[in-house]
Amino acid sequence: MTVQEQFGQIDIYVFDQILRGNIGAGMRVLDAGCGYGRNLVHLLREGCEVFAIDGDPDGVEHVRRLAESLGAGLPDTNFRVGAIERMPFVDGLADVVICNSVLHFARNDGHFRAMLGELWRVLRPGGMLFCRLGSRIGMDFEGLGGNLYRVGDGSAWYLVDEEMLLGLTEELNAVMVDPLKTTVVQDFRCMTTWVLRKRRG
Repeated sequence: MTVQEQFGQIDIYVFDQILRGNIGAGMRVLDAGCGYGRNLVHLLREGCEVFAIDGDPDGVEHVRRLAESLGAGLPDTNFRVGAIERMPFVDGLADVVICNSVLHFARNDGHFRAMLGELWRVLRPGGMLFCRLGSRIGMDFEGLGGNLYRVGDGSAWYLVDEEMLLGLTEELNAVMVDPLKTTVVQDFRCMTTWVLRKRRG
């Protein structure tokens, strides 16, 4: 089996967390905004108990069929069509919550906080939240009001900055697993990786 077959089109920063043992076999993993499951191929192969949610029914069905094809033996109820700000999952469900390239589609501050609040709610104490999201760390963008900015392709994104992420980390009483890491894509966007551990008790 090739590396690509084993890992699919996995985000390199999710791959980094796997290599370091922060996401591993047998864990209960929720991919919030799963798309077509690019980050789930390896985790399904490794026997993780995967849950997934996305607003796109075609993406969710693709992930369900992917899990079935890999013999994951997971119930259809693990794969849900829905909004991240109103997830139909119980409190403390997951050891790991992945939210990759989703939060910058927030419409405003309230929407962003609603999504983040749900991501945190479904994470068990001691669990890890992995977020990769658009930011203003490293580039300037045209402001559209609030925290909305125009990125390189002309679309409006909700962009965070370092001060905001550090403030939210403190507000959640979370522990940062890694320093903030930002990739600047020339003249287009900045993508920041924000990884938190939920304190026990």
